[in-house]
Amino acid sequence: MVKNNYSDTEIKIKDAAKSLFLKKGYSATTTRDIARESDINLAMLNYYFRSKRKLFEIIMFETLYEFLSKMVEVYNDEKTSLEQKLKLCSEKYIDMIIAEPLLPTFVLNELKNNPTSFLKMPTTKMIMKSNFVAQYKEGVKKGIYIKVDPIHFVTNVLSIIVFPFMCSPIIMKIENLSKKDFNIMMTKRKKLIPAWIIQMIKK
Repeated sequence: MVKNNYSDTEIKIKDAAKSLFLKKGYSATTTRDIARESDINLAMLNYYFRSKRKLFEIIMFETLYEFLSKMVEVYNDEKTSLEQKLKLCSEKYIDMIIAEPLLPTFVLNELKNNPTSFLKMPTTKMIMKSNFVAQYKEGVKKGIYIKVDPIHFVTNVLSIIVFPFMCSPIIMKIENLSKKDFNIMMTKRKKLIPAWIIQMIKK
């Protein structure tokens, strides 16, 4: 579970550590870096979190939880249609990644290096049992959508949203885009992505 009752000092340490881990990765970030960034001494850092590994695990869990819980929240809403869910999912994830552009790489690296982090998430299995997947299966039964394994459907949705951010340096170089231009381009995809996904699955 994600802890909610952190002290102000713990929050300051976590925020500083997350910023450094996102920029430099786990190995290149030292406890001294974190202490300096959060304006505390090493003794206090060790008092609150015991070690860099422990602090990293907390941040990684909370980051993954936030990343996945947004999807689960949208996918399990019984008041929205599948197409509305696609729109909301695109909007939420694009806004989140624009705000924290290093997040996808951070998450991907940790999933590759420590896949058990992902498996520990309480939200993981909820995605495939969500109302979103149920709506897709119902659409297949009614002949509205083509039949594919739902995992491919979910994978396509996430990939088409996240992948452009992963290769943003290439896209920006090819089109000679500034960071602002790239973000404008990604914002436009909020409307394009749901339309593309529906075109992929509709008969």
